[in-house]
Amino acid sequence: MSDDDDLIWTLATTGAAVGAAALAKKALTKGWVKRTGKVPGNPASSETTWNEALTWAVVSGVVVGVVRLVAQRGVALAFERRRGGLPAKASTSPAA
Repeated sequence: MSDDDDLIWTLATTGAAVGAAALAKKALTKGWVKRTGKVPGNPASSETTWNEALTWAVVSGVVVGVVRLVAQRGVALAFERRRGGLPAKASTSPAA
């Protein structure tokens, strides 16, 4: 595989991870508002309780992490199907 494949791989996995994380955060925020009646508080604010801040951190961290993983695996599957394998960079460094 070529350096172009490495660049395409990097751009595709990064784009998929960033896009998926943004969509997941938007969906999580909507779900949070529906459940609690307010947007997640700023964790640095004294108006946000520790419970609220920790709950948001755990829930959003897990969901965003899983969504990023699924997006990156989807890119890997598409890449393997179209190119016949993954570029060298895919096995030597973690994606975004």
